[in-house]
Amino acid sequence: MKVVVISGSPQKTGKTPVLMKYITEYIKELDAGNDIKFINLSDGDVDYYRGPKENYSDSTKMAAQSIREADVWFVGTPIYNSFFSSALKNMFEYIDYKKTEGKVAGLVILASGNIGFTDVQTLLTQLMSYFKVITYPRPVFVTADTIENNEITSSDVKNRLMELAGETVLLGIATQRDRDVAKM
Repeated sequence: MKVVVISGSPQKTGKTPVLMKYITEYIKELDAGNDIKFINLSDGDVDYYRGPKENYSDSTKMAAQSIREADVWFVGTPIYNSFFSSALKNMFEYIDYKKTEGKVAGLVILASGNIGFTDVQTLLTQLMSYFKVITYPRPVFVTADTIENNEITSSDVKNRLMELAGETVLLGIATQRDRDVAKM
């Protein structure tokens, strides 16, 4: 199974990458046979989208290809002004919605306080729907105070991330199996 984990924070010292790296490591523990790609938008390797006929860097093309080819997506974003990050939106400009139907996504949303989670969940779920991606129904909402020194300090957050990872991968396996049966 191909899995892509996207950290949608553009900040070099952001906390979203901490959460998404945790998911990446947990999925590796679940099954070493999974093909896992980690895309960290704070690395600055993804170009700003300028239109379909422009020339983009190899790292941008590889990130877009990893997303297109993955069976399961984990999408993490901080909340900025009651919206998900513009870096994440930019990344999805490269993705052809005609090539993503039936994929599965799990969502992780980070905020400085307990506000705006469901607003951003709705927006992300709408984005996933546009791409015809099945979204796992229980996103993980995390407040920034549960991450210190690049470590998750809350066992509850860790447990919810592990549940999201495990259940989303299982949903991906079931969805892939159903597609394979339908082809017969």
